[in-house]
Amino acid sequence: MAHKVIISGGGTGGHIFPAIAIANALRTLEPDIEILFVGALGKMEMEKVPAAGYKIVGLAIQGINRKSLLKNLTLPFKLVASLFKARKLIKDFGAQAAVGVGGYASGPLLMMANFIGLPTLIQEQNSFAGKTNKSLGKKAKRICVAYQGMEQFFPADRVLLTGNPIRRASVDIAGKREEALRSFGLSANKKTVLVTGGSLGAATLNACVKQALTGFEQQDVQVIWQCGGYYYDRLQAELHGQLPSHVKMMPFLQRMDYAYAAADLIIARAGAGTISELCVVGKPVILVPSPNVAEDHQTKNARALVHKQAARMVKDADAEQQLMHTAFDLLADDRACQDLARNIKELALLDADVVIAKEVLKLIK
Repeated sequence: MAHKVIISGGGTGGHIFPAIAIANALRTLEPDIEILFVGALGKMEMEKVPAAGYKIVGLAIQGINRKSLLKNLTLPFKLVASLFKARKLIKDFGAQAAVGVGGYASGPLLMMANFIGLPTLIQEQNSFAGKTNKSLGKKAKRICVAYQGMEQFFPADRVLLTGNPIRRASVDIAGKREEALRSFGLSANKKTVLVTGGSLGAATLNACVKQALTGFEQQDVQVIWQCGGYYYDRLQAELHGQLPSHVKMMPFLQRMDYAYAAADLIIARAGAGTISELCVVGKPVILVPSPNVAEDHQTKNARALVHKQAARMVKDADAEQQLMHTAFDLLADDRACQDLARNIKELALLDADVVIAKEVLKLIK
């Protein structure tokens, strides 16, 4: 009889990509396994998961709205309704284990799974566990983590250091530098900076690039600028389509492997998924943590790397003054770049998806 697993969570690419990677690894290990995803209605996973070939059901759940207290009035009702729906989904599907990857939907689903005694596994992506995962971790059978020292948040005997599952196609960069530069229409004789704000883009990073357009020319540096779909049209209008030829701006990067392969220096946010990819890529990195995330976990992620001399960090509030100066100084210092690249590469954990999938199967068996 085929095994049945529920995977819950989402909200951002940083939660969805690991979830899909775990599902793919489970399918590879057990081709007839049945997998059901549970997400939050209206969130990114409702589109991305079916595109990856999996069935998903949505819960009407949301996070706390810090800007409008009125919008939080319905929260308790949504939570109760989501708990009842989660219980029904678990029973009807006949799940034998539940996996939570973070995001709104994983709270009610794992709460209910723990309540009815279904074995659960948490995949904690950050170096600092949020309140929901800390609470769920008390009853979880296994907590798979990406950073050392997570015993401060979870029962030590159930913590396993696995790393974060990553999109393998994105980090497969060996031998691709020249074809990557060609695909972007860039020169092989100039240093290349990749600026990426993640799947949604980042206003601060966009402002810094815009400000430094003449600086790039003076420094003879070319740029791959992933600005995010939300900002692309506005930036096109502001720049009147007059971007210098050495700066390539795009809403999304279809070929992340090409962007990583072409880069001599990478400037990025400090989401857990991004950092896991950057460790495997092994290039010098400047991290600008987003201030708009729960419990400031991106700053904690970035500091964990800075502590190991594996990245530089510039605070979001200081970025417009400091970021590009830091980037140009680093590009001029080959030794510092080599040290950063070597140190970040040492933190890479490659087969997290398979290790986690094996743990899920152990829970069932």
